[in-house]
Amino acid sequence: MPKGKKIKDLESLIYNLELELKKTKQVLGELKGQSPKEAVDYSLRAATVGTENESEEGLIIEGVFNGQLMIGPDGKKYSVPANYASKSKLVEGDMLKLTIAPDGSFIFKQISPVERARLVGHLIKDKKTNEYVVLAGDKIFKVLLASVTYFKGEEGDEVVILVPKDADSVWAAVENIIKNNNLGVSTDDLDLSL
Repeated sequence: MPKGKKIKDLESLIYNLELELKKTKQVLGELKGQSPKEAVDYSLRAATVGTENESEEGLIIEGVFNGQLMIGPDGKKYSVPANYASKSKLVEGDMLKLTIAPDGSFIFKQISPVERARLVGHLIKDKKTNEYVVLAGDKIFKVLLASVTYFKGEEGDEVVILVPKDADSVWAAVENIIKNNNLGVSTDDLDLSL
């Protein structure tokens, strides 16, 4: 057996073992009565509900959006264009279909959105990473820069975000920004570590 094939087989075996371990931990958590609103393992969900098929259009992969990338059923990660994710207001857990055409082009389509909750927060620029985040209540959410620039957001603006209704999330989709430069929100005293 060629070395390259052995490596691929071993990688696949490791991925499947990790997946089984995650499933076992999930069942254990349910038996312990852990709250259903907790962080979702998108690679586990993608392996459960995702598909991969060849067609005349090309390779069609259904996977789960994790806030930045689509995770396929085999654990592979596919970059979702930030402008598409922003325009479509994609939320963690949304199901996407990726068609990889014979010419190599990627065509994404949202096929099954998760239920959403709408929150209002404030746009803050993390001094350590120089990235925008949204402080909504006592939680900090990452947001795509493409969304912030589309709405011409600035630090201190009020932000309407969308998050999964029944799961905890790190990322949020920006639905709208309300200009409010006189809020005086400062990150100097906030712990923005995610």
